[in-house]
Amino acid sequence: MEGHSVEELLAKAERDEAEKLQRITVHKELELEFDLGNLLATDRNPPTAVRSAGPTPEADLRALARDNTQLLINQLWQLPTERVEEALVARLPEPTTRLPREKPVPRPRPLTRWQQFARLKGIRPKKKTNLVWDEVSGQWRRRWGYQRARDDTKEWLIEVPGGADPMEDQFAKRIQAKKERVAKNELNRLRNLARAHKTQLPSAAGMHPTGHQSKEELGRAMQVAKVSTASVGRFQERLPKEKAPRGSGKKRKFQPLFGDFAAEKKSQLELLRVMNSKKPQLDVTRATNKQMREEDQEEAAKRRKMSQKGKRKRGRQGPGGKRKGGPPSQGGKRKGGLGGKMNSGPPGLGGKRKGRQHQGGKRRK
Repeated sequence: MEGHSVEELLAKAERDEAEKLQRITVHKELELEFDLGNLLATDRNPPTAVRSAGPTPEADLRALARDNTQLLINQLWQLPTERVEEALVARLPEPTTRLPREKPVPRPRPLTRWQQFARLKGIRPKKKTNLVWDEVSGQWRRRWGYQRARDDTKEWLIEVPGGADPMEDQFAKRIQAKKERVAKNELNRLRNLARAHKTQLPSAAGMHPTGHQSKEELGRAMQVAKVSTASVGRFQERLPKEKAPRGSGKKRKFQPLFGDFAAEKKSQLELLRVMNSKKPQLDVTRATNKQMREEDQEEAAKRRKMSQKGKRKRGRQGPGGKRKGGPPSQGGKRKGGLGGKMNSGPPGLGGKRKGRQHQGGKRRK
């Protein structure tokens, strides 16, 4: 019994080993094409098993994907390895399959004003060496930047020009001139960016350098000029009929981070109460005003519609039709008018009137 059990155990171990080898070893009629740089495996074998699987080929598809993945992993284990930070990694070769770009090709950078001018005039850039000979130090130094040749910032003595103020600080003047050059270059860079993106670069006061300014732009520029003082326009005098500026805003006040815990608790509980309440809060005054406003709008629309109908009805009757009460010159009959039959009223010329004698008429007996 013991010998039989040992034989069964050995047979079971052999079967397990064969299953493991079967899982690792995959046989294909046509070998797969591998691109290990992109971790890509291409299977050119016809999927006959998947076609004969019927309407639900999920299991066969999983088996096919598993076999192809196993073949790709077997190829990865044959690559040279190296250790990086206590991890064993494989060095992938260069990819052979060209994949499409994830993002579109970047557009060429638009030309600056100087580049456009140079292209128009045919000016070509001249290559200059980065190092020049510095006669003061007797060394080859950089043309620009730190430790450049002929660096005038290291001078301890500056000659005062002939027409300049002798009491003026030439060092401060040089520093201020450099700041202005840097600011000018930055402004030109921003203008180039705005021109490239086809946007207008606004000025500091909100006014355009050329053209006519509107009333709003002038008002905005005046407001900016007023608040540009040291007191932010607090002590700036106003004109006699000048109105307070709109949209100046108020300073936001925030609750302190520490201290008033009771107020914070109250506000949080109020927020929770509003969130948990099923019935929404109704503003009776606002709802009443809204209803009254809607009713007024409906009545106004009805009156407007009735007036338009009356105008159209009066416009349909032309000058040659019958109209009661119209002038006799239009050819219509009118009771009590001149030249027609009259039942009452003053006697007309050439007309008939009942009960009284008039010129050119007959008296009834």
